Amino acid sequence: MHIRPAVAADVPAIVAMLADDPLGATREAPGDPRYGEAFAEIDRDPRQLLVVAEDGGEVVGTLQLTFTPGLSRLGATRATIEGVRVRTDRRGDGLGQGLIEWAVETARERGAVMVQLTTDASRKQAHRFYQRLGFVASHVGMKLPL
Repeated sequence: MHIRPAVAADVPAIVAMLADDPLGATREAPGDPRYGEAFAEIDRDPRQLLVVAEDGGEVVGTLQLTFTPGLSRLGATRATIEGVRVRTDRRGDGLGQGLIEWAVETARERGAVMVQLTTDASRKQAHRFYQRLGFVASHVGMKLPL
């Protein structure tokens, strides 16, 4: 597996992975031009890293790593992992663990003091996966749809 920054040509494969689960199927619309616009915005922002995992020239996984500077913790930077997906036919191959380990190491290299993530409350298997990798459910996340 090779992890690299995503390019515009990867957007359809990334969106396909986002849409390929019960939650994503209700909120994603493969082919919508807004994905290209969002990619361009992410790509311009130096605090955003959208990456893909490639194997044999095929995109098999993705995640987005965001760096947020803050005043708390003596002006610390936090890294947030979002949009973690592994292609359905490649789950269980260790690709997800490799992506998360890459994200944690990249955050450390860029000076972040912690890595955080959210996962939908219904994704019990994902909760176990992240806990196995050392993540702790220390906070309660809340959202307000706009």
